[in-house]
Order: sequence, then C-alpha cells, then structure tokens
Amino acid sequence: MTVTALLVSHDGARWLPAVLTGLIGQTHPVDRVVVVDTTSRDDSVDLVRAALGRAGLEARSAVEVVPGSTSYPAAVRRGLDLAAGLPGSEADADEWIWLLHDDSNPEPTALAALLAAAAEHPDAAILGPKLREWPSLRRLLEVGLTITGTGRRETGLERGEYDQGQHDAVREVLAVNTAGMLARRRVLESLGGLEEELPIFGNDIDFGWRAALAGHRTLVVPQAVVFHAEAAHRGVRRTPLTGRHTHYQERRAALFTSLANVSTRGFAWQYVRLFVGSLLRVVGFLAVRSVGEALDELAAALSVHGRPGQLRAARRERARRRTGEPQQEAARRLLAPAWLPYRHGLDFLTDLASAATNQAADVAERRRLARAAEPARVPPGERRGSSASRGEDDEEAYLTDTGLVARFFTNPVAVVLVLFGVLALVAGREAFGTITGGALSPVPESAGDWWRLHVTTWHPLGTGTDVPAPAYVLPFAVAASVLLGHTGAVVSGLMLLAVPVAAWGAWRLLKVVGRLVDPLGLPRWLVVWGALSYALVPVTSGAWAEGRFGTVAVAALLPWAAHAALGFVDPDSDRRWRAAWRTALLLALGAAFVPGFWLFALLATAVVLGSAALIAPRLLRERDSWGPPVVAVAATPVLLAPWLLPLLTTGSASGLLLEAGRLTVDQVTFGGLVTGRLNDLGAPWWLGAVLGLLAFAALVPRRTRVPVLICWLVALAAAVVSGVLSHVRLDLPSVSTRPSLGLFVVILQGTAVVAVVLGADAYLRRLADHHPWWQRGFATVLAVVAAAVPVGGLGWWLTTPDNAMARDAEQAVPVYMQQSSLLGQEHGVLVLEGSVDDGIGYRIRRDDGTTVGEDEVLTLADEDTGLTDDVRALVSSPTPAVVAALGDRGVEYVVLGSPADGRVSALLDATAGLEQASAEDRSTRAWRVDRPLDPAAVDGSGAWWRTALLVVQAAALVVALVLAAPTVRQRREVRRDA
Repeated sequence: MTVTALLVSHDGARWLPAVLTGLIGQTHPVDRVVVVDTTSRDDSVDLVRAALGRAGLEARSAVEVVPGSTSYPAAVRRGLDLAAGLPGSEADADEWIWLLHDDSNPEPTALAALLAAAAEHPDAAILGPKLREWPSLRRLLEVGLTITGTGRRETGLERGEYDQGQHDAVREVLAVNTAGMLARRRVLESLGGLEEELPIFGNDIDFGWRAALAGHRTLVVPQAVVFHAEAAHRGVRRTPLTGRHTHYQERRAALFTSLANVSTRGFAWQYVRLFVGSLLRVVGFLAVRSVGEALDELAAALSVHGRPGQLRAARRERARRRTGEPQQEAARRLLAPAWLPYRHGLDFLTDLASAATNQAADVAERRRLARAAEPARVPPGERRGSSASRGEDDEEAYLTDTGLVARFFTNPVAVVLVLFGVLALVAGREAFGTITGGALSPVPESAGDWWRLHVTTWHPLGTGTDVPAPAYVLPFAVAASVLLGHTGAVVSGLMLLAVPVAAWGAWRLLKVVGRLVDPLGLPRWLVVWGALSYALVPVTSGAWAEGRFGTVAVAALLPWAAHAALGFVDPDSDRRWRAAWRTALLLALGAAFVPGFWLFALLATAVVLGSAALIAPRLLRERDSWGPPVVAVAATPVLLAPWLLPLLTTGSASGLLLEAGRLTVDQVTFGGLVTGRLNDLGAPWWLGAVLGLLAFAALVPRRTRVPVLICWLVALAAAVVSGVLSHVRLDLPSVSTRPSLGLFVVILQGTAVVAVVLGADAYLRRLADHHPWWQRGFATVLAVVAAAVPVGGLGWWLTTPDNAMARDAEQAVPVYMQQSSLLGQEHGVLVLEGSVDDGIGYRIRRDDGTTVGEDEVLTLADEDTGLTDDVRALVSSPTPAVVAALGDRGVEYVVLGSPADGRVSALLDATAGLEQASAEDRSTRAWRVDRPLDPAAVDGSGAWWRTALLVVQAAALVVALVLAAPTVRQRREVRRDA
C-alpha cells in the first residue's frame, strides 16, 4: 500500500506554507508528491519546490504548471499521469491517491487515521476526513456529504457548529470533500476520474454518487482532521473558472449532479422539480435584494436545462462505466431525507423574519440614540419640556410591561385612532358592495377583463380604438386577482380604506417632519390632529361622495410618497437610493390615478434642484445627492410606459390632465380651491376656511417660520398651477372640459395641515416657558377651533348620506339586449339619447357595457365621423342602406332612451330593416336590426412595440421592487479564535 499526495494550487501562496508543512510533517509519510499549479500569479510554485527540496522529496515528486483555464478534474487527471511516471508506482497494485487543495491543511495524524480506517474497512474505496474551518480551527465545515432533492449540498451540521466530538463515528456517506479525500487509484480511474463538466465545484458529490451506484463504499473518518479555508467558495480567491460568479458554478454543479445521477424512473420528475425550484429561488433572491445571485441562479438553470444533450451524454457515460446492476437502493439511502428541503425552506423564512426583526431593531436603536442625543441639541430654555418627555417615556415604558389590551385602553392616542377608523368605515358604509355613480362606472365581471384591457393594444369598444387602457387598470387587476376575482371588492376597498390609509400615512409623515424641525419631535396630540384632518380631505372636498376614486387614491398615497421622498436627506447613501425607488413606485401608483401627480413632482424636483444649484452648488457635484430625486421622477414614466407612450402617439395627451374615472362636471371655483371644495357634495365651506385661517396664523411663531413658509410656497405653486389649468379647455372627442383640479385641492389642504401643525408646535413650546393667563386662554380657543376641523368633518360625513353613488344604476338597455351583447362583439346596442330640438347623442354598448377603465378609453377615443353621419341620417332620414351600415358596424339593436322623441321613433318605425323590439318601459323605444352582422366589425391590429412596452414595464417593476426593498443579507463573520 502506497500513498501519492496530489496537490492542486492556484494563487495559494498565503496558505501553502502551512499546507506544505502539514503534508510533509505527516506521522505516516506519503510515498510520492505530485503538485499541479494552474499558472499562479504569485510565488506558489517557488514555495512548493523549495519545501519539497528541503524535505528531500525531489526524486519522489513532480511539479508541473498548466494553463490557468485548466479545470480541477483536468488538473487531477494530469496529476495522475505525472504520478505514474514516478519511481515505484509501476509495481504498486494498491495505490491510494490523497487529494489536497492549496487551502486545506491536514493535521499531522490525518493520513495515518485515514489509512487505519482503510485497513479496518478493506471494502472502502473512498475515505474522507472531518473538515474544520480555517483559520478558526474549531467550527465544523463537513463530516461527510450528501445532496437533497432540490440540489442543496447537505452536511448535516448546524450553522457555525463547534467540534466537540459529537460526530466522531466512522460511518458510510454518499461523498466526502476532495480537500483531503483518499481514494483508491483503480476506483478513481475506473469511474473516469472527476466530472469534466464540473470545472471547480460539486466534483465530490458527483464522484461519490457515481461510486455508490457502482457498488463502492465511501467512509468519513472524523479522527482525520483537515482545516479548510474554502477560499474559492467564500470569494477570498478568484480563479479564471469562477470569476465573480461563484454562485453560478455552485448551483450549476448541483443541478447537473442531481440530473446526471438520478434514477431513470425519477428523472422526469426531478427535471421539472429542479427547474421550477430554480425559478422560485430566483424570486426568493430578488425578494432579499440579492440580484446577482438571482441572475446566477437563472443562468445556471438555463445552462443545465437548456442543454438536454449534455445531460443525456453524461447519463450514458455513467451507465457505460458501471459494472453490473446499479446499486440504486444503496445509493438512495445515502441521499438526504425527502423532508429536509422543506425544513430548509422553513429555516429560510425564519432567517428572513429574523433579518426583518433585526432591521426593525436597528431602526429602533437609531431612534433611541437620536433621543439620547436630543438634550445636547435642545436650547437651555427648553430643558423643562424634555424632562416632561422623559416622564412620558417612563410611563410608556411602565405600560409596556402590561398586557396588550391594557396598553391599548391606557393609551388615549391609540383609542382615538382606532375609533376614528371604525367611524370612517361606518360613515363610508355606502361603499360596501358594488358601487356606481358619479365618476364610478360599473366594474367588470372578473379580474381577467382588467388584465385583457391592460395587455391588449386594440380595444373592441365603440367602433374600436387603440387608445391605451388607463394605468390604474394594472393595480386593479392585481388586486382583483389577489381577491379571487372580486372586482367590486377592489373599488369598495379603495373607497373604504383610503381615509384610514391616509391617516396612517399622515401620522408617519408628520412624525418625521416634526423630528426634522424640532429635536424634541411633535406632541402626539398635534400629530393626531394633523393625521385626522388630512385623512378627511377626500371626504370634505366632495371627491368621495362624487365617486372620484382618482382623487381619493392620490390623497391616500400623497403622505406616503412625501415620507419616502424625505429619505433623500438620509445620511446613508444606500438608504437614499432605496428611498428613490420607493418614491418612484409611489409616484407611479399615484400617477396611475392622477397623471398630474407625476407632473407636479417633476416640477417640484426641478425647482428644488435649481434652488440647490444656486444655494449649494457643491451638493450637485455628488451623484448621491442629486441622483435619488432624479431617479424617482425619471423611473416613473418607465413604470407607466405601456400607458404613457401610446397616450402620446394616439393623440390622447389630454388624458395627462384628467383623473381616473369617467368625466364629471368640474365645479371648482377660487373659493372652493381655497376652502378645499370640489363640488356642492363637499362639507360646509367654513371647515376649510378655519383650516386656512389656522395656516395663516402658523406664520406668526418665529421659530418655525421657515418650514411654514416652505409649506406656503408649495401651496402657492399648487395654486398657481391650478389657476393656470382652470383657464385651459380640453377639447375631447365627445365633450369639452377643464383639467382635473382634485390633486391640487389635496395638496393645498395637505400643506395647510402641515403648516398648522408646525406653527402650533412652536406656540406650545413658547407657552412652556412664558405662559400668562391670556396666552393660555388664547391657546385654548385655538385648540377648540382646530378640533372643529376633524370633528366637524367626521360628524358631517356620518350624518350626510347625500352622494352620487348608487347601488343600482338605471339601465336604458333591456336585460335581453344585455344578454345578447355578451354573445360577441358584433351584438352591439346603439343607444340614442336626447331629442331633435336639443341634440341627439349616441353610444354603442358592447359585451357587459362600459366598465371601470373602459370609460376613459372611450372618452379619449377619436370620434368615428362615419358613424356620426350614419346616426345623423338615421334620426333624420333613415334608409335601408343606413340600417345595413349599422349591421356592418356590429349593431344588433337600436334603443331610443327615455323620454323617446316621437318624431325620431316614428321615422324608425317606418324604416325597412328595423323591427320593433320590447323596451325597458313605455317611454323608451327599441328596434332590432334585421341585417347581417359583421363579426369583424370592431377588429383591429395592435402595434408590436406596445407589447414590448409591457415587457419593459414588467422588468422595471421587478427592478424597482427589488431596489426599493430593504437589504437583507446574511454575512458570515470569520472569527479568529485563540
């Protein structure tokens, strides 16, 4: 029995001195030494030759340098060829090959322990040592290896487990690491050596699995210890074979090993399972912002699954080299249990939750440190208030020791906020169920209708149009899919939850703004007042009652977007960039409902950066300063690309100045703009006037005058823009209207709330030091007046049921016509409304009618002048040719709405090709078109580039979500143990 040590090195000079000392100093010396170096750039080769020379092993050793692109299997094969030419190797029939890495240092007794186990177990063909971490020397890395059904490398050890002799039994395993592997040369050669398709990682498991299938035994000998630095795996050393993509090589090796060695019966299932599992792993890596690992995972899956010929060749080669029946059952019991991948999945979720908890703890620690540093920043005259805050904190700390229920009922702020949420749901009870009216059209039957509206580039609406679907259709479709297709629940949920969500967002925003303005932060009751006052803006303005869900949605999103934008001033650059992507997502979502939201953000960004260029030009030289806000506004049109670009190319740019939903009559006046009222469905005007007067009074305190002035400047900008837009007329194909001003009402009211809160904070701080009785009395009067804003608004909402939303909208089209229109797009219904004297309007009802999303498409669609001429002829001098043209346009019925004009109905009764049909009531008339219907009447072709924009949007959403998410990475700290 002889032993040949085969060492492969590459840029291992930092480890080789210790490795060579361990190799030469073995209590059972090796008979021959072969070193293969893959063109190291350091002095590895010189170190090897010098060490072998000092040990007197020149005659029994060989050192060769091979190209740097040589794989580990090829280097081992070359080493075997070199060993065959050394003295004494020809006559040895029982030669053992001891594989070592240049970063694996064996204990002096390692080889002796391996050979002793080989003598005790003569049927063993492969033996491996216990691997411990280098340089810690105590933590276990591997005591034998196996592989799970998902391709995971399994050691059976806990993360960071220390060696206390708990795994010191010699036992059979599937495989052992090549760092320290002792294998019979004849077995190594009979199995074809290590797999060439695995250039650096995964050779050990593949070789052990092939050996098990061939009937050879692999033992792990824990008495033999090798210390392994895992330089390539940990990224400490890069090689030409791994580069920067270590995960790619490792995952590719795992997939290839699993598919090349699995039984024929289980191959198909394993092939599908690993591919689907890889896709899920990609999603998991993206969820924790590990974009590089996600791309490596995808590339590895495509590399293996995309080359089935390679797998077939590998499986044929394994079958050819086996002697006798494959030992499938013996190898199967050495694989990891089937339940182990699920435990690892649970561990991953636990780690993810732990990482999120640690991040929350980090935020809490930062806030605690900020509070601890506050006394040093507070002026001397205000220390008294800080002691009160400490007393309040002590009380809260005491309450944390009680139960959750006790903490809730002893916290008046929590009670008020929850009570407000409950009362808001009660006041919005009209939104429960399916709602229509005002700006709200009926919802479609299923989520699939919204998905089709979003992805199709040609819509069979009216006479057919290529106007893009509104951008909010995508979030509506996603929400409806999550709600199992309940489209009505999406709109109802938006209207019901907008007020509580707006209150929550305003609470978070005011807390941060208060911390930026006042080191002590804002008093909690001021924050509560501001949050509740702002949350009621979409209600008191009349937007909620009119069903203007675009204004309602943007009112809920505005404080969240502002909170995200405040992250631009975070001292940490990584947080600033994450804030940029969060802001971009919120801007895109808000602009999906009110496009002016993005336009106003674009204007604000330009003003802020322009001001910064004048005040502090040095800041604009740093990309981390100007980059985040620019990315936030620049990424928004990319996220909305399938809607924005087609809107411009189809001549429908007017949609940029409208809001979500069907058109409503814009009644905003100057007084309404100042008092925050969009229409006569809003709350009494004096509630808005009180808020405006309080915002004006907020300018008085000198301490917060600058931030209050900033609020007034933002409000002034919004007022100027709205004033300009109020004089703009949008000539749409069907009507002429003004741009939507709901967004600016929300901005004006929101800035007024922030200004009042900041001014009140300064006034309260002043009273803490100087409080004559008349000032305290005046403060009490102001508090009562201010409380009237949220209390009065909520009370008005609870007691005023008038709104434009109704459960059952009146239908001019009989039920049987509605059912007929569901048979196909050619079964349309032409609805005529009005009279000859006042003018006659028309619309075509198809499928399930005009639903949410489709109403905006029809509003912006160009007028079909041919159809207009046909309708004009139909109501003035109808002929059989006009009726035939209706059939060609896919119109099956004609309905003259109530009250039907007798002159028109008389003409249609006498027209050939029109058969009288039953109507909804006596004041409505209907006819059936007795002419062939064209099934392709509203067909059209879509543009390929618009489909490409959908792909761009999907990719942009994934990128934005990943980059906006918190960084969740597990970093292994290499500790040096004494």
